[in-house]
Amino acid sequence: MNTNPFEREPARTRLKGSKRAALIVVIVAIVIAVGGYWLAKSGADQTQSAGRGGRGAGAGARGPGGAAGPGGLAMPVGAATVANGDIDITLNALGTVTPLRNVTVSAQIAGNLLNVNFKEGQMVKLGDLLAEIDPRPYQAQLEQMEGALARDEALLANSRIDLDRYTTLFSQDSIAKQQLDSQKSLVHQYEGTVKSDQGQIDNAKVNLSYTKISAPVGGRVGLRQIDPGNNVQNGGTIVTITQLTPIDVVFTIPEDNLPPVLKKMHAGDKLQADAYDRAGTTKLATGALASLDNQVDVTTGTVKAKAEFANGDEGLFPNQFVNIRLLLDVMKNAIVIPTSALERGSAGLFVYVVQPDHTVQVRNIKTGPTEGEKVAVTDGLKVGESVVTSGADRLRDGSKVELPGEEPPPAAKQGDSQKHQGNRADGQQTPQGQNGQNGHKRRDSSGANGTANDPNAPANTGAPGSTPSSAPTSTPTNGGSNPGPSGG
Repeated sequence: MNTNPFEREPARTRLKGSKRAALIVVIVAIVIAVGGYWLAKSGADQTQSAGRGGRGAGAGARGPGGAAGPGGLAMPVGAATVANGDIDITLNALGTVTPLRNVTVSAQIAGNLLNVNFKEGQMVKLGDLLAEIDPRPYQAQLEQMEGALARDEALLANSRIDLDRYTTLFSQDSIAKQQLDSQKSLVHQYEGTVKSDQGQIDNAKVNLSYTKISAPVGGRVGLRQIDPGNNVQNGGTIVTITQLTPIDVVFTIPEDNLPPVLKKMHAGDKLQADAYDRAGTTKLATGALASLDNQVDVTTGTVKAKAEFANGDEGLFPNQFVNIRLLLDVMKNAIVIPTSALERGSAGLFVYVVQPDHTVQVRNIKTGPTEGEKVAVTDGLKVGESVVTSGADRLRDGSKVELPGEEPPPAAKQGDSQKHQGNRADGQQTPQGQNGQNGHKRRDSSGANGTANDPNAPANTGAPGSTPSSAPTSTPTNGGSNPGPSGG
């Protein structure tokens, strides 16, 4: 057995070192915990003090409904007055601009294209010369036909003279009847030849006229399809012409909306049709409903309709996509509000009505037809009332509002005055007497804030557990004129 005390000494030293390290760790943990608790408590006290002082009036005014709740600060909103107006009952549809005529100008004979007498995109009239084909070959053919006609007419005249002679001889019983009949047949043969020659001459004249290509309709020419100097074939395209004035728009009407349209048409009324651009904001032209198709498309349940527009300013262009508004009727002297005032809830549509005391009332309404930014109200509103049009997202029944161009309500003025006085109490250049007045006002409204800003005042002059929400009711609106404490 080893009883040497020097061998047990290192073990004892190590045991004491481990105990000392554990003790240090425990002490550090306790210090950290105490420090964290102190920081948390200090932050909570500062937050509570700021809530009672700097924001005491605001917190008391907000209430359970927030800033826009009943009794809270006034919210700035936009408003509009309910008025009387006319609402157009229209039928909206999608349409395509379709020209009355779209003609492809082609060559009717073959030949060399001498010149083109139009510019691309030019407006032309009926009969204007567009292009010309070399006429010399066709002029020569005409002269040949005229020569053949002159020869055959001479033969016809000679055969007729012989026929008269044979008729006289036959009456004298000098020739046989067969010879007379042969002469009559020869005369008829030459008459047919002359008619054939005349027909060929007329055909040659027509071909000669085709060498000058004229506009079959008036309108705008497109891009030319062939240049001068080329040999154009029979049927070769030269250019296309589109008639722009007047012009049509083809659109579709749902079969459910067909009865009122037919009723107006049978009564002889002209239904006004307005054409708008793709966005539906700019009016392009105004026309009238011209006709309806004779059957309903079973695949879409719609009927094709055509409206005609004068298009004097060429605001409509062929194949252009437009929005059509077909005017069916006009609601006269209706109660009208902006569509931005409408709100939707579980009970349906409602609006916020501004009361004389600058509070709002939730009121359910019934609406009628809509025209652009206007909507007709059939029940729930009267002319002259004001409705909120913007800023309604934070409102509820009984909320205070501030209308554009009006003075803020008294509650808002009071809050601004207290905020201004608080800023003066925090400043370093405020006179001593004014500090006494500010301190008095702060004690009336929120004692915590007044003492927090004054390093020489106690931490909290208010009673424990007091509620700062009652402070604004006792603070005068013109608190800056209240006298301060004596000797202040």
